[in-house]
Amino acid sequence: MCSGFMATNEEMEVNEGNDLVVPLLQPPDNVAIDIPELVKNKDKKTRTVKFKVGNINCAACVTSIESAVRKLTGVESIAVSPLQGQAVIKYITELIGAEKIKETIEDDGFPVDGFPEPDIAVCGLRIKGMTCTNCSESVEHALQRADGVKKAVVGLALEEARVHFDPNLTDVNHIIEAVEDAGFGAELIGSENEVNKVHLKVEGADNPKDMAIIQSSLESALGVDHVEIDLDDHKVTVSYDPDLTGPRSLICRIQEAGSSPKSFHASLYIPPGRRETERHHVIDMYKNQFYLSCLFTVPVFMFSMVLPMVPPFGKWLEHKIYKMLTVGLLLRWIFCTPVQFIIGRRFYLGSYQALRRKSANMDVLVALGTNAAYFYSVYIAVKSMTSDAFEGQDFFETSAMLISLILLGKYLEIVAKGKTSDALAKLTKLAPDTAYLLTVDGDGNVILETEISTKLIQRNDIIKIVPGATIPVDGIVITGQSYVNESMITGESRPIEKKPDDKVIGGTVNENGCILVKATHVGSETALSQIVQLVEAAQLAKAPIQKLADQISKFFVPIVVFTAFMTWLGWFITGVVGIYPKHWIPKDMDDFELALQFGISVLVVACPCALGLATPTAVMVATGKGASEGVLIKGGNALEKAHKVKTVVFDKTGTLTIGKPVVVSVMLFSSVSMGQFWEMASAVEANSEHPIARAVVDYAKGLRQKLESLNEYVKEAKDFEVHPGAGVSGKVGDVIVSVGNKRFMQACNISIGPATEDYISEHEQLAQTCVLVAIDGHIAGAFAVTDPVKPEAGRVISFIRSMGISTIMATGDNWATATAIAKEVGIENVIAETDPLGKADKIRALQMKGMTVAMVGDGINDSPALAAADVGMAIGAGTDIAIESADIVLMKSNLEDVVTAIDLSGKTIFRIRLNYIWALGYNLLGVPVAAGILYPFTGIRLPPWLAGACMAASSLSVVCSSLLLQSYKKPLSVQDSKTV
Repeated sequence: MCSGFMATNEEMEVNEGNDLVVPLLQPPDNVAIDIPELVKNKDKKTRTVKFKVGNINCAACVTSIESAVRKLTGVESIAVSPLQGQAVIKYITELIGAEKIKETIEDDGFPVDGFPEPDIAVCGLRIKGMTCTNCSESVEHALQRADGVKKAVVGLALEEARVHFDPNLTDVNHIIEAVEDAGFGAELIGSENEVNKVHLKVEGADNPKDMAIIQSSLESALGVDHVEIDLDDHKVTVSYDPDLTGPRSLICRIQEAGSSPKSFHASLYIPPGRRETERHHVIDMYKNQFYLSCLFTVPVFMFSMVLPMVPPFGKWLEHKIYKMLTVGLLLRWIFCTPVQFIIGRRFYLGSYQALRRKSANMDVLVALGTNAAYFYSVYIAVKSMTSDAFEGQDFFETSAMLISLILLGKYLEIVAKGKTSDALAKLTKLAPDTAYLLTVDGDGNVILETEISTKLIQRNDIIKIVPGATIPVDGIVITGQSYVNESMITGESRPIEKKPDDKVIGGTVNENGCILVKATHVGSETALSQIVQLVEAAQLAKAPIQKLADQISKFFVPIVVFTAFMTWLGWFITGVVGIYPKHWIPKDMDDFELALQFGISVLVVACPCALGLATPTAVMVATGKGASEGVLIKGGNALEKAHKVKTVVFDKTGTLTIGKPVVVSVMLFSSVSMGQFWEMASAVEANSEHPIARAVVDYAKGLRQKLESLNEYVKEAKDFEVHPGAGVSGKVGDVIVSVGNKRFMQACNISIGPATEDYISEHEQLAQTCVLVAIDGHIAGAFAVTDPVKPEAGRVISFIRSMGISTIMATGDNWATATAIAKEVGIENVIAETDPLGKADKIRALQMKGMTVAMVGDGINDSPALAAADVGMAIGAGTDIAIESADIVLMKSNLEDVVTAIDLSGKTIFRIRLNYIWALGYNLLGVPVAAGILYPFTGIRLPPWLAGACMAASSLSVVCSSLLLQSYKKPLSVQDSKTV
């Protein structure tokens, strides 16, 4: 029934190759946790933990521990394994904690290790109703005050929040309630337990009993973590472990759950993207509100400013209906009222929520300004109906035009904000919709080819990639040879050759040959998904420069309200007292009305929204643009610090050099044969991932075809030990083999003879690294390794120096080789023969001198230095640990992107500062003009409706300013280079 879906017999087996399981990029802010087993059983939350328990010597020890723990209230079960030395305990979180259980075991005389860290879950929320930085601060504070919340970050531009919480103390529903209590809307958009989740549509299940059968069948399947059933829409959502199962297996499970005559059929269901749907909904809402507002505002504008000057309409509008109430005044009142109270209702609600949480935002300013204009106009209308001689000027057109222009500004702002994530949206659409799945037999022969949705691909599937097709998932080539264009992921313009055992990245394009790829990373584990997750996290994180806007926003609105009140009071009092001449007052106005217009203009010209958008919109565009260029910036902090860098420290191997050393010379200093020498050296180096180790293993493979004395298979080294920055050692057969540099041999008290010293000196002068091999404490021989310098290294170093940035090379290699390489690329300062901690110490010493330091590296040895540096830059082809430790990942392993990262940072910070100028400039210039500072000298004043247009324009100007970063061009263009 499901045979068409089955790819290989190994499909359900756990992938044993760690390099195929670990994601290319680890998401930021990872928290190492012991995943809880949260089970709703009679409204009780339970959790299962594992303790490592020492001193368990016999069955009596097991009985003692189990007896002591079972006496505790809240413990449901305990199982102790004397062989593994661990205890597995299930308990009710409301009644007891893991700390109490640990103390009980220790009081019984058994030490406990490996105490689990507190459970931390992460969820993403869509926040509705935020208009300025004050709102995002309010949401953040509300979340941080909620019980069980450990950390909360709110992004104004994205309108999202990322919340870390203890699931034993709270849940998503309570977190959403905390947001709603603060006066904002919230909905769940994702959580970490949704990383591997599939949505399925079920046909043939007509009643709850059928759905219960399906749920039971799925829950009993290997690798299924959680099952959610939607009875109304006949949909099933399954969370699963991709190492053990996958979407196709789950579909088969549902179909197999049916029994004659009842049969079930399941198909993939892809829910609509919430973010894009929500954005379009908001855009449509503002657009419709603006059109509706215009429907009433245009007549008000015509009745107020156009028709009175067009006969005979002017006389008709001036016709008195009752006493001094005219037709024009009544019509303006009628048409303005729906705009003020129906269309403008959102400003009342926003003001109420803001004032309820004892803060103020843009809605407060708009509500105050429009209400002042509207209700004063109502006062004029009422007085006109009760007087035979009163004449006054109404401001109904001011209220209606203000609301319409602000809605237009918000509409344009939302449209522009959507474009800030265009680069990220393009990345998410790179994966193809379908792929060709091959079914193979036990001998590896293809027996079936099926076109399936890429969402149904599982780990270990064999996928056929034809020329011109997009690779759907990450994997390794098992058959065929081709060139793959990876520019859409890494920015590398030159197609990369791919042959068996080479890795390929999902979203890249196969250019010519047909290849078969074995899927190793699927779903959220693919490099493409990891890139998107990293960029999304970076866009949500706040840059330190954002603190300026946060500080200003706390006092912004109260100061504006106070300034507006003082403006009205100042103009009104001076008018009443007669300090300024009466001819300053426009026709049909009095001193109160003139003062009121100035006060309203001050209220509505000031915009706190622009300040809140200045930083996040620029960060969003910059991180998205960087990702499209192959430079992944993990957060606003790294983006801001990179432009301050004054010193760049480069690792040598794999960073300045290509990272693929080759053995160029060999010399024996003992009686061992060449075959035995390489047999011993390769046996130890086979366990190391260092580039030199790979060179040794590759060289040994080549010798197998030439030397009969060299065994066909590499021997296994026991007691293998890595000495970071120095060498490796292990036991091969009955002998101890040490492979490393001169410093390592000296540390092991192995004497180095004159002949060996001469060999080392001779080859180090040629910029070659000499590696010594000792067997049972005596030097057996040495070999020289050279690692070609990257072709762009010299040009990059020269450009960095032209930027006023000093460069240093730090390596564990010897001084002679390091100096020769540094001279070749143009680096004057060299740190050689240092271990990983020594690199980190050197970086800290530079920081103590007040320097901002960037570290560029690619290996595990570089991770301490990457973490210690102000800005860590990891070469994308490096190790997962190095990438995880870095702030910036250079995906295409090209040194030119070191310059790109620093330059993009500088351009972004410049754009942020320019955004602040736009935001503050409108306010610093607009408020005095709105307050009438120019009026006595020039007669120029800012009408309230024009002040409202300026407020809307300030936010739009900031967003458009940030969008200019999309036209960023790299200072150094990528050039094709031949690999030496």
